[in-house]
Amino acid sequence: RGDHPEHAGSLHAPNAELALVMAKEQYARRFKCVGIWVVRTADILTLSTEDEDIFVTNAEKKYRDAGGYRVGNRVSAFKQQQAQIKAEGAA
Repeated sequence: RGDHPEHAGSLHAPNAELALVMAKEQYARRFKCVGIWVVRTADILTLSTEDEDIFVTNAEKKYRDAGGYRVGNRVSAFKQQQAQIKAEGAA
């Protein structure tokens, strides 16, 4: 629970109900199982190796930088305010 779904295996059945029963017997009988998903083979989408450009990553990831956020002056003002409150409390 809370983990990502994990593929345990494949099987072929004549309908969804029998697929659930067969999956339970095949994959949930011996190992801990918290859920079973049954999906028609025709409904599974895959990417072929011919589409390898979709897996290329962009080395420049500016969106990860916090440089675009202009909060430095607010943070400094907050720190000064907290220091002043602390100093007044100590006096």
